[in-house]
Amino acid sequence: MAGGRERRERTQRPWSVYRANTFELSSEMIGLALAGNSQDPDEPVLEFSVACTELATPALERKPNSFVAVSCTTPPQAFWTKHAQTEVIEGTSNPMFLSSIAFFQDCNINPQTQVKLAVYDVKDRSQGTMYMLGSALFAVKELLQEKSHRLELELRSAENQRVGKVTVTAWQMEDRADHRMSVRSLPESINGRTVLPVDESLTESMGVRIKYASLCKDSLLRSVFGGTMSRMYRFPTTDGKHLRVLEQMAESVLSLNIPRQFVKLLLEEDAARVCELEELGELSPCWENLRQQIVSQYQSITLAYQETLSDLSNYRGPSFKASNLKADKKLEFMPTNLHVQRMRVQDELGFEHTYDVITIGAPAAHCQGFKSGGLRKLIQKFEEAKKHSALSSSQSIVYIPQDIIRAKEIIAHINTLKTQVNYYAERLSRAAKDRSASGLERTLAILTDKTHQLVTVCDCKLLASAIQALNAARPEYIASKASPTTEPEQVVLRNDQDTLLAKWSGRNSRSSLHVDWHEEEWEKVWVNVDKSLECIIQRVDKLLQKERRPSSSSLDCTQHDLQGGSSKKGEEKRRAFWINPGSLSQDSLSSEPPPPSSSLPPYSSSSPALSSSARPPSPEQENYGSPSAEEAYPGEWSEALYPLLTTLTECVAMMTDKAKKSMVFLLMQDSAPTIAMDVSLQYRRDVVFCQTLTALICGFIIKLRNCLRDNGFLRQLYTIGLLAQFESLLSTYGEELAMLEDMSIGVMDLRNVTFKVTQATGSSAPDMLPIITGNRDGFNVRIPLPGSMFDALPREIQSGMLLRVQPVHFNVGINEQQTLAEKFGDTSLQEIINVESLSRLNSYYEQFKEVLPEDCLPRSRSQTCLPELLRFLGQNVNARKNKNVDILWQAAEICRRLNGVRFTSCKSAKDRTAMSVTLEQCLILQHEHGMAPQVFTQALDCMRSVGTREGVIQKNLSGLLPVRDLRLDPSLMYSLPLLALSPNLLVVWIFLSVAYFLAKVRCS
Repeated sequence: MAGGRERRERTQRPWSVYRANTFELSSEMIGLALAGNSQDPDEPVLEFSVACTELATPALERKPNSFVAVSCTTPPQAFWTKHAQTEVIEGTSNPMFLSSIAFFQDCNINPQTQVKLAVYDVKDRSQGTMYMLGSALFAVKELLQEKSHRLELELRSAENQRVGKVTVTAWQMEDRADHRMSVRSLPESINGRTVLPVDESLTESMGVRIKYASLCKDSLLRSVFGGTMSRMYRFPTTDGKHLRVLEQMAESVLSLNIPRQFVKLLLEEDAARVCELEELGELSPCWENLRQQIVSQYQSITLAYQETLSDLSNYRGPSFKASNLKADKKLEFMPTNLHVQRMRVQDELGFEHTYDVITIGAPAAHCQGFKSGGLRKLIQKFEEAKKHSALSSSQSIVYIPQDIIRAKEIIAHINTLKTQVNYYAERLSRAAKDRSASGLERTLAILTDKTHQLVTVCDCKLLASAIQALNAARPEYIASKASPTTEPEQVVLRNDQDTLLAKWSGRNSRSSLHVDWHEEEWEKVWVNVDKSLECIIQRVDKLLQKERRPSSSSLDCTQHDLQGGSSKKGEEKRRAFWINPGSLSQDSLSSEPPPPSSSLPPYSSSSPALSSSARPPSPEQENYGSPSAEEAYPGEWSEALYPLLTTLTECVAMMTDKAKKSMVFLLMQDSAPTIAMDVSLQYRRDVVFCQTLTALICGFIIKLRNCLRDNGFLRQLYTIGLLAQFESLLSTYGEELAMLEDMSIGVMDLRNVTFKVTQATGSSAPDMLPIITGNRDGFNVRIPLPGSMFDALPREIQSGMLLRVQPVHFNVGINEQQTLAEKFGDTSLQEIINVESLSRLNSYYEQFKEVLPEDCLPRSRSQTCLPELLRFLGQNVNARKNKNVDILWQAAEICRRLNGVRFTSCKSAKDRTAMSVTLEQCLILQHEHGMAPQVFTQALDCMRSVGTREGVIQKNLSGLLPVRDLRLDPSLMYSLPLLALSPNLLVVWIFLSVAYFLAKVRCS
């Protein structure tokens, strides 16, 4: 019984925690081992570490600089496939490698798979010269069946001579009490540097792991990311234990999907602008010429967007843009080298900690060049040109920037409110058809509120003056001002503060006549909207009263309607008045009931007439459907309200159409003098913003998925928004200065982006791709989630609350070009960007302290609190120290501790980005997880030489040079201009380069 209970307990435990006293493994158990962990799809099916001892070199006075290349073959395959390699450890005959060799589920290995370990000695890393010391073979089955799960193999050279030993230890077979690699057998120091022993006691129990979203298997992340690369490491800690580190990197399908959606929206927006300009109607010849110039510019840019959209739709390449395609016109909207970099750390207790960074080449308009500077400089030139044209032109109307912003807001609000008024008018008609009293009351309240909002939006001097300006631009207005006078007369349009004045200059001035006439016509439009709404309110009140008191007589109601109509008959000839609901007091509303629609002023001949169905009803029509006429019947409510609702919607359409056209005309006047420069600048800004937006969406999705069950983060998200921290390593010299200008504007424009989380309509990958809506004034990104994930969100997010973004951007140049900028150039742009971002970061933290508790933030082992970190960051930003990388480290730590999303970039997101990301990972391991400081440098070199960032280099070089340490030395490229001066040297250089390249390919 005891034996049976022991076997039953053993089958319930993961295979990875079986003790060393297991003498042999059955074929079923081996199959279980190679099937991977079903609870964690990122778990390797086999992982082992490698250590070498007694390595011998031909030159006895030199110790080898060694690394191990691992190849495998699975019968009946007859060739070897390179699988992985370790980092290079210099100056020791007994290297212990920190990078472990992992076989994941997609490797398709089985117990018969043969593994070859080839040990190389690197003579010169900068030149890539090396030779193979020796190799050893073993089968996977041998490692799994070995009771200690540890193999000691002899290394044999090509001449079959013994050149040392290699020890292979399977990590998945260890237990806490067992130490496979004896501490006594390992060297205590390498090149004078202390090496701590590795404690191989990591438990694999899944019971203590937190919920983890796999890049490879999670339904949401798998629809967004792909091409995942993984590397495994084992790093010792200060307490004698070790960390298990999984490093991953993946590209995103959004690199192509988002630009397609974005360009399509731009195309629709610019096409709509052309339609709006064409719908202005007939204009005087002067204004007509300006309109045609603007339409021509928009049509040309629309053609460019159509061509770009066609190129993106026909693109069939990889889902990332390599650095050599930065200036490709067809792909200029795609971000360069967009990847997600993930480090997953498992401590000695088995808890998981995940750190994600989005890496991207600096968002910039490479295709358009940088000879004229970046966006900051171009925007400054554009504003100066606009001021100059306004001063030099006698016909243009000068508007202050606030007027332009306000005009765009009015257009957006009018479009939104008009749609809402029509929607709730339809809802009210449906409620009347269903004879739902409660639905009628609720819908009428909303309809009244939306209509009043529309009135409030349009009740501004800017709109009234724009309407006057549009009327003054009509041909009939110019013709009507003819006067028999010898003094020259002309219309002068001038903008005084926020009011556009149409002034008639001449002896026989009639400007007041025309202005008063147009004001009266515009006020009639407002009267129509307000009176139509009042009629609906009265009619609904009567219907509801009759519903509540069906036996009461309707005679009083009829008499009241007739009296109300007769009392206002004398007011038909009275001048129309402006309707402003906010200005009417409660007393006036209660003492003076709204007049019926019969009091509406008659339309003038110049005003568009309403159709017969849309005319305000007469008193006789108002009595239609009353009990005195006939008994109530099912369609009574619907038929009573339908003509009134039709009148309201048509009056609203007339009002909004007039208001929108006037605002479009205002914007046309403002943009006309500098339209060519405006369109060119906007195109560049669109390119930069699209690249930045794509990276932001990737970061938002992966952050939301990882923190789906973090209530503190979700509360912070819908309360004060998401912190997005961009880190760039661009120099302030040459072209990179213009790139920095582009990127800073692109990051700043992200403030106009909001997110909305919705429930996915299906379970396929396309159903979970984000959807972009909106225009340049503001974009909204809908993030579909599977039902189970959506149900885990708080009600605020489920209800569709818009989630804001607070972007910050810190830059520190670190390359040799920055040295030139600091000595001979200008670093003011970098200082301005950092100071602005510091202010926004402080503001974000102040908002957090006002509305959220500290327990919403993640825990940290750091002894420095957030206010202190912000103070240190402020000191470094204001210190103006050359290449002050402390700014980047402190900003990154603040971002992580504020639940933010991290973005890192350089020119191409390759070398400098890899240096920054790997350094950040090692700092996190040391500060947050206790990695031994003695191995910091070795761990950093390990991640940089064989980590996942190597994959970016491979993909950008089309896989020609698979080993990073064997790459072509960049210093050779710098000598090309010098070699071109001497033909003989050039021939020698080409010959040596070809030989060098062939040798490297042969070694690899």
